[in-house]
Amino acid sequence: MRPETEALVVIDIQNDFCPGGALAVAGGDEIIAGVNALMKDFQVRVLTQDWHPADHSSFAANHPGAAPFSLAQMPYGPQVLWPAHCVQGTDGAAFHPGLATDPADLIIRKGFRSAIDSYSAFFENDRTTPTGLEGYLRSRGVSQLTLVGLATDFCVAYSAVDAARLGFGVTVLEGACRAIDLDGSLAAARQAMSGAGVTLA
Repeated sequence: MRPETEALVVIDIQNDFCPGGALAVAGGDEIIAGVNALMKDFQVRVLTQDWHPADHSSFAANHPGAAPFSLAQMPYGPQVLWPAHCVQGTDGAAFHPGLATDPADLIIRKGFRSAIDSYSAFFENDRTTPTGLEGYLRSRGVSQLTLVGLATDFCVAYSAVDAARLGFGVTVLEGACRAIDLDGSLAAARQAMSGAGVTLA
């Protein structure tokens, strides 16, 4: 069993990110058994959940004429316009039924403000609006994080880089993640994580 100073953060293992979902990550469901096994090793376990209102500004459908996966300029910078996904209260937003959610000490919902997307478990995409996760982990005495989940090159990578920037020791278990790999995004994400001091294991 890992010491209480170490936490497992499980990123967005939701139906819409698994095969058959609205924004499916290839093989997204293949990591679930391994993640469930990992949870037994940690005393502090956090799950994150994408939780968008239907009118979310990151949905291509809310920008007439815009194609999914195109880029739009937002007040906080460039934003990928996604297919509608993880809409609050829908089956797509629910955790994958195979994921063990009972062990979670905390579930962080992100992306619930319609005007700003939130890839990271720590900050929205303006990089300044906090989710509250940092404060929770500090109050538990956590200093080391292990990240797993979906997708490696977006929500996992953003969370890992932010955690390192906040001073946590961070390891990403790549075998317990899967990537979208949009136009080379996986290579860029791996480079960003390594550059931030994240251990890729």
